[in-house]
Amino acid sequence: MKQLKSDLMSFMTELTDRVRTSASAPHRPGIVLLVLSLAAFMASLDVFIVNVAFDDIGRDFPGTGLAELSWVLNAYTIVYAALLVPAGRIADRYGRKGAFLVGLALFTVASAACALAQGIWWLVAFRVLQAVGAAILTPASLGLVVSTMPAAVRARSVRIWAATGALAAALGPAVGGLLVEASWRWVFLVNVPVGVAALIAGAVVISRSVDETDAQIPDLLGAGLLAVAIAALTLGLVEGPDWGWTDPRIVGAWIVAAVALAGFIVSSTRHRVPVIDPALLRVRSFAFSNLTAVLFAIPFAGALLANILWLQQVWGYSAIKTGFAVSTGPLMVPIFAAVAHRLSARIPVGVIVSAGCVLFGLGGVLIALSVDSTPDYATEILPGWLIGGIGVGLALPSILSSATADLPAHQAATGSAVVNMSRQIGMALGVSLLVAILGTPIGYAAAHNAFQEAWWVLAVVAVAGAVAALGMTPPKTPSTPPAG
Repeated sequence: MKQLKSDLMSFMTELTDRVRTSASAPHRPGIVLLVLSLAAFMASLDVFIVNVAFDDIGRDFPGTGLAELSWVLNAYTIVYAALLVPAGRIADRYGRKGAFLVGLALFTVASAACALAQGIWWLVAFRVLQAVGAAILTPASLGLVVSTMPAAVRARSVRIWAATGALAAALGPAVGGLLVEASWRWVFLVNVPVGVAALIAGAVVISRSVDETDAQIPDLLGAGLLAVAIAALTLGLVEGPDWGWTDPRIVGAWIVAAVALAGFIVSSTRHRVPVIDPALLRVRSFAFSNLTAVLFAIPFAGALLANILWLQQVWGYSAIKTGFAVSTGPLMVPIFAAVAHRLSARIPVGVIVSAGCVLFGLGGVLIALSVDSTPDYATEILPGWLIGGIGVGLALPSILSSATADLPAHQAATGSAVVNMSRQIGMALGVSLLVAILGTPIGYAAAHNAFQEAWWVLAVVAVAGAVAALGMTPPKTPSTPPAG
């Protein structure tokens, strides 16, 4: 009887282990990866797809200027940046599948609300909700790729997931141009059927994944203070030309930004799970990668919007023609990302990124010196934009990969999220800087001067990024942060 009881207990234990193993392993890895990558692609696409819709949105909401329109981009990037890291940690603790589905559902519903918006500030508000959903689903989807993919294909799956971001950047303007031909509302409405399909598939094929060892709640106060600081700084840059740089509202925005940033720093030093662990910033390659990410993203976002606005508002291009015109540069990115990877075996990564930053700035200067009132895309825009695309290919993937090169394995995911946050902050600042420089020029001569100044200023920031990039090269004996 004792033997029978022992055998029965052994059988039940083995059966339980098998059920647990089958529940945690994806039975359709290809479909799981497709669903996770598709959702991440949607979140990244909405950073780039809206640029070409600016003119049409402005016409639909009379009296809306560039300063107001810029918040359609900046509201998304600011909230996305601030919530990316804490949302990832919450997903790790309470369940990545649940977080992924909640984030995707919120993103999908907010997309439908954006498509139905009846005013510019309603559109901005719904973009904030979109960003919250994107900030939840993006790290959760990456965590699911890492935790549920079979070991044999895990590394390749992560690379495929990461490549969706580059693909979104390349396709965003072109896809946006095609959709705007029907209506700018389709830029958001297209997310709804895709999101619903991904929700249903995700609920069925994705397995539960949770990190039971991480019981600490991330620094939500710090994340909120960071968002307030970026938003206040953005407000000051965007509205400064119209309100006046000494207007009390602008001065108040600078004060709020400074106080919120100080509060964020204090919160980060005191909270057990800060948005940015101060210990990580003592790792040279990580600190300089984040600085370079900000400095490179400023001209990247600013130049993309500047080129689109020039093509549409000065040369009179349609949305679809503009979308395909600005897609040529991003096509260089995967090619020269591969070149950068091969060069990294012989050339320090900081030098490669620095060269990419310089090339991107050089491309902007070439455009500034070439364009005039007579449209000639092949000679005035294309050469500089291709050079800029080469620069992005050399710089951006290397920035993202170098950031975590010297981090302990258990902090690599957090480090990756932080550098992506830095990139989003830079993009918000880049759009704001462009809007501040352009103002509201009247007539071709004023517009030409304003755009030229913008391209030159963005080129200077790119050179600053090139200088910062030289610090990214890991030292021969890398330092590591305290284990935690």
